Amino acid sequence: MSTGRFAGVGVGPGDPDLITRKGARLIEHADVVAYHAAAGKASNARRIAASLLADGVIEEELTYPVTTGGTDHPGGYEGALADFYAASAARLAAHLDAGRDVVLLSEGDPLFYGSYMYMHDRLAASYPTEIVPGVPAFLAASAAIAQPLVRQTDVLTVLPGTLPRAELARRLADTDAAVIMKLGRTFPAVRAALAEAGRLEHAFYVERASMPEEQWLPVAEVDAATVPYFSLIVVTGDSLNGARSRVASAVRDVAAEEVAAAPAAELVVVGLGPGPERWLTPEVASALDGVAHVVGYAPYVNRVPQREGLTRHASGNTVEVDRARDALELALAGERVAVVSGGDAGVFGMAAAVFEAAEDPRYADVAIRVLPGVSAVQAVAARAGAPVGADFAVVSLSDRLKPWDVVERRLRAIAEADLVLAIYNPASRSRTDQIGVARRVLLEHRAPETVVVVGRSVGREGESITVTTLGELDPATIDMSCLVIVGASATRVSAAGVWTPRYVR
Repeated sequence: MSTGRFAGVGVGPGDPDLITRKGARLIEHADVVAYHAAAGKASNARRIAASLLADGVIEEELTYPVTTGGTDHPGGYEGALADFYAASAARLAAHLDAGRDVVLLSEGDPLFYGSYMYMHDRLAASYPTEIVPGVPAFLAASAAIAQPLVRQTDVLTVLPGTLPRAELARRLADTDAAVIMKLGRTFPAVRAALAEAGRLEHAFYVERASMPEEQWLPVAEVDAATVPYFSLIVVTGDSLNGARSRVASAVRDVAAEEVAAAPAAELVVVGLGPGPERWLTPEVASALDGVAHVVGYAPYVNRVPQREGLTRHASGNTVEVDRARDALELALAGERVAVVSGGDAGVFGMAAAVFEAAEDPRYADVAIRVLPGVSAVQAVAARAGAPVGADFAVVSLSDRLKPWDVVERRLRAIAEADLVLAIYNPASRSRTDQIGVARRVLLEHRAPETVVVVGRSVGREGESITVTTLGELDPATIDMSCLVIVGASATRVSAAGVWTPRYVR
């Protein structure tokens, strides 16, 4: 006997009239209709599709063992749900094996924050499976407030309200339009994140979209104690009105008389340190609190806490001078701007790029102030002990801005001078062999027993410090998350750590 067919059918956000014709047909002809429900509560998906259930249809209610709160399951919340999904899949598989067609109802769309996907993972490979999309709740919410969600090149971001507040604020500030799901107990933190991102004024709360009880109002007016799970927040692209989305390059189009009317502001260039927040200096933190714009490479801009009134200008790698010009244009127009780098801005960071761009006489009135940060070489050296306790040199192996033969000449000179060497940018996806070449060059002048320290992701998750030798160093283990310190002939390893004597004998 052939098996039955499995279908995940989206029943939409609440109004039964929003179920698609295809979804309705599958529900009406199903042998088995399954749906999820919280303990002690009726299934919302079943309520939506109730009028379509045929007489005599087999119903399978899949009741969650836990939704919020604690559990005594040995695997905790995740373990309890994993066992529940496995048992639920077995129940549905028994019907399918008996040749019955099974429809699993899903609120909204089956593959959008729905429980259907966990059944799909377990059953789709073994049974003929079909997915019928449904209207997601956020589209019903957008219709309820009668506001365009996105226009033209606007970017829409869908966010779970369970994200940490700082992360939520950053993402809200960096997108044109947003939908925030999973509210309920998360609402106070979500509202705070909207305020920090400067988006609270244009955020709309929608409760039970498309249902008879539907209501909506500005987020600022919502009583947090009344927020149910079946609610969401919509921040529309139209809320920008062209202001928040202004990019730094657009400032170059400001008329000359407008720029002249506003005196140029000081441009601050700062180093954020190698990673952890505790390595951000008080001076840099104070400077960031006083600016209206942050400009930099996206991963570094993302480390700056979002707050109301702060506009972020994140860009990709390898466009440092363009990025610097954008920041200078903002400062020229009177905007308070910080350019950010990881580590120290003056060590292979944005400081030099800003001064390069500032050679243009157009920026003569912009004062530039550079604030130091903890550099990566300092962080790695401190973790290892004191390997740069004597004279040392710093070299980047990147040949994007200088020929590789220049890098080799400098490596030889440093090796011949018997200096401790800190190597930045030792490898990347496109530069996999340079650290191996550098090792060979150094071995021409250094003993294989020379001490080497490899710091990986220092200050961040996955941090490690490896002490080896130049002869034993495996280039294949080195990537862009590493900084390599090659000791001098006097560098030694003791029980306390790696150190280089201050004296020469």
